[in-house]
Amino acid sequence: MQTKTRKTSNTNVMKTSNSSVIKRMIRYKYFYLMFLPVLLITFLFYYMPMYGIKFAFTKYGPFAPAKFIGLENFRVLFKTPKFLSAFSNTISLSLLNLSIGMVVTIIFALLLNELSSKFAKSFVQTLLYLPHFLSWVVVASIFTIILSPQDGFINQILVQLSYKPFYFLVSEKWWTPIFLFIARWKDTGWGTIIYLAALSGISPELYEAAAIDGASRIKQCIHVTLPGIMNTILVVFILDLAKVLNLFDSVFNLMNPVVYSVSDTIQTYTFRVMQQQADYGYTTAVGLFKSVVTLVLVILANQISKKIKGSSIL
Repeated sequence: MQTKTRKTSNTNVMKTSNSSVIKRMIRYKYFYLMFLPVLLITFLFYYMPMYGIKFAFTKYGPFAPAKFIGLENFRVLFKTPKFLSAFSNTISLSLLNLSIGMVVTIIFALLLNELSSKFAKSFVQTLLYLPHFLSWVVVASIFTIILSPQDGFINQILVQLSYKPFYFLVSEKWWTPIFLFIARWKDTGWGTIIYLAALSGISPELYEAAAIDGASRIKQCIHVTLPGIMNTILVVFILDLAKVLNLFDSVFNLMNPVVYSVSDTIQTYTFRVMQQQADYGYTTAVGLFKSVVTLVLVILANQISKKIKGSSIL
């Protein structure tokens, strides 16, 4: 008897919850209609292409039907020195860019937050933001001209100082530092927006209390500001880590065959293989491997976040 009563009560609860969900959907129908295009675009461009994962396990080209070969593409993948070099370059360039970018962005946000003049703050912010709106083609062209060994601005200074002209972008030693500098020049201003928004949410009373206790501006920054934006830092870190292997535009427009050993990444390597060999199965295997590595990195970062702040972000 009690069992029947419990089943009846559970059924009633489920009916009530379902009816409440339906009522809520009817009430907010226009919001769901606004969300519908986003849902369709996400499904079409993010979920439907996942059907193509099957080609990673086939020998497939433009003039031959797909032939199942199991894990052969992955065996070839891990035996190819060019892929291993591209994978190593992708990890090193991405992590360097991510770590340097976070430090530089946070420092600029803290410095901008200290400006008392609204005009000066707006002026500096505008100067920092502008490069973000330039495409990588334009940015690469600008710095190629600046670093040109014939009439580049940097080499003209070197000639005036009695040094020989030097083409920096074909030097394996200089290519990585130049790439990191250009990436920071382009994206630092845009990254400060998030941290400035987080800084505006810190209560001024905390700074007043710290000042009363005799804390200097540096100590206030360490003990009040940084803890106040730590959650934002972790969220941005995990979101950026999800894109850590997506290096194409920035590298492709600055690289050249002379510096492939330090500049070739997974995506540029895949693009080149597609152009030269048109091996859809092999390149799909490369993309699947990249996605799995990205997933592992995001899960690890989420676990680190859970240990640091006691709760996960994902």
